[in-house]
Amino acid sequence: MSNSIYRLGTANMYDNALRNLGARQTNLSNLQENLTSGKRVVRASDDPVSAAQAERALNRLARIQTEQRALETQRNAIVQGESSLGDAVDLVQRFRELVVSAGDAAMTPNDRVTVANQLQGLREQLLEVANRKDTNGIPLLSALGSALAPFLGPLSGSPDYSFQGLPGQTASTGVTVPGALDGDSAFMFDPNRDGVYTAGVSAIPVGRQLTTTAITPANLALVTGDNYSIAFSAVGPGATPGTSTATYTITNTTTGAVSAPVVVPDYPSDKPVTISVAGIPGLTFDIKGNPANGDTITLQPSASMFSTLDSAINGIRNAPNNNAAIQAVGQALANIDIGLERVHNMRSYAGELLNRADRITGDQEKRSIQLEGDRSRAEDLDMIKGISDFQNQQVGYEAALKSYAQVQKLSLFNFIS
Repeated sequence: MSNSIYRLGTANMYDNALRNLGARQTNLSNLQENLTSGKRVVRASDDPVSAAQAERALNRLARIQTEQRALETQRNAIVQGESSLGDAVDLVQRFRELVVSAGDAAMTPNDRVTVANQLQGLREQLLEVANRKDTNGIPLLSALGSALAPFLGPLSGSPDYSFQGLPGQTASTGVTVPGALDGDSAFMFDPNRDGVYTAGVSAIPVGRQLTTTAITPANLALVTGDNYSIAFSAVGPGATPGTSTATYTITNTTTGAVSAPVVVPDYPSDKPVTISVAGIPGLTFDIKGNPANGDTITLQPSASMFSTLDSAINGIRNAPNNNAAIQAVGQALANIDIGLERVHNMRSYAGELLNRADRITGDQEKRSIQLEGDRSRAEDLDMIKGISDFQNQQVGYEAALKSYAQVQKLSLFNFIS
């Protein structure tokens, strides 16, 4: 009876030893796989919760990488746009210097034609810069979307320069910046926003002067954007000996409305008079010089920086005398300064977009570090603990093998002997 018990115990020990060996070998193999991969969770079945956390972190890291690639494309476009605006500023400043030189009284009409030819070349370069594209063929100053050439001039069939797109600036988000700049805001003028007008004076004979100051917006909300004409009449001796008087009327040439005649108070005949004109809605300026019957001053809004430059070119090229040259130069300088201010503002905005892109990149790097830490905590292996567990398991496996070797020697014959 006792022999049967021993035989059952020996068979049970064989089974237990084999099961222990198999379990220890499996555990040792798993630990070795963890060590070689450096991960505690090699497959989802190892730890479903940790595997889900790691997968979520990896998905978010992939999304950050995608957003960063898009941000780099946008950053490159803004860099090129800012560089283009810088080139535009250089061209306009060079244009301004030449315009100042054209106002020199010592210049002859032929000299002014030479200067006008130089100005024409600079204006053509400026239009090319404004229509510049990025490496993907997208206009850098396309605002909310535009044609491949956002800015078209009179040569294209339109009466004046126009922006072939949707004005405005795309808003930035927490992970993106606009991929283009608002060219309409940089180069186009709006009468109710900028109040840019150009005044022209009819032909004044040599020996007499009649010019105007720059047109200044007094109330932009009242500016109509219409064309105006001022005509002088009843110019003659004043009521007091040695004085003169004059009358002028203002005509809205767009609507045809004519103002009541305005009488200029008597002024010394031997001195230039300064007439402050305030009868044009939202605009003020002064007329300086010696008016005569039939003298006419025209005012028309400027549609863009390019329109202002063309007006300056035509005025300087066609100036028959110094009076016309002085008038063209004075109007051009004032309006060029307004245009330069708008280009500078857009360039500053581009610089701020680049700073924002740097901040977004810094934030994304912090998020990536945090997500990598989350992923690491979820699935990575503590190498020190992993090596310790592996060594312990290896020692246990060796002990199990030796125990099995001893168990394998047990038999009825060994027991009897």
